[in-house]
Amino acid sequence: MVESRRNFLKATALTTAGMTVGGVFDGLASPADDKLVKASRLTDADGQYALPPLPYDDKALEPVIDEATVRLHHDVHHKAYVDGANKALKQLATARAEGDFNLVKHWSRELAFHGSGHVLHTLYWTSLTPTASGEPKGDLGKAIAQDFGDLAKLKNHLTKATVAVEASGWGVLAYNVLERRLMVLQVEKHQDLTVWGAVPLLVIDVWEHAYYLKYQSKRADYVAAIWDILDWTAAGLRFEAARTVAHAQPG
Repeated sequence: MVESRRNFLKATALTTAGMTVGGVFDGLASPADDKLVKASRLTDADGQYALPPLPYDDKALEPVIDEATVRLHHDVHHKAYVDGANKALKQLATARAEGDFNLVKHWSRELAFHGSGHVLHTLYWTSLTPTASGEPKGDLGKAIAQDFGDLAKLKNHLTKATVAVEASGWGVLAYNVLERRLMVLQVEKHQDLTVWGAVPLLVIDVWEHAYYLKYQSKRADYVAAIWDILDWTAAGLRFEAARTVAHAQPG
């Protein structure tokens, strides 16, 4: 289970600027691993974007995130990004076939928005865990101390940045494979304000649909509570894989 999880998270981190590689656990026998396989897939066998199932029950994140919010967030909002991304791909394919690119700017923007929403939501569900994973350990813990001072300083930075996202968006802890350092990012909507080369390790969704049923307008309370269910084991393994990518870069 641990080695399989490690291989999965390495594969998801072999990315830059938000692309996730899924389907790494195909053929594993363990039911727990099978959940992770399915939760990681961005596309189906035909290459169409597809909504992956959650790796845990709808009520597993309670009391931090209630069952109704998880169901609405995943089944309705996440699915809408999947559908939007597929529609954009279809329209761009039609434009190529017909040689008519009058709406190329519109559909390119739609793909960026919905495609990024699908990727970030897939990362979000696998950034959370029903079982407390403790504090970051190993190389990630050392990197946090080096780049932020300590975990408390990172927590304060990421919390304040996430709460302060203008309108709708995300707080992100990322490792930049080009600069070889951790960074905290604010993402507006799903695709604005990113940094090229940044591989997300943990993401926190602060669109209202992520918290409004339980926390209403109290975004800060939701962000404070979500620290109890962040998966530092997953973040550590993504960090390990991202550093492998960084070390493969020239210089």
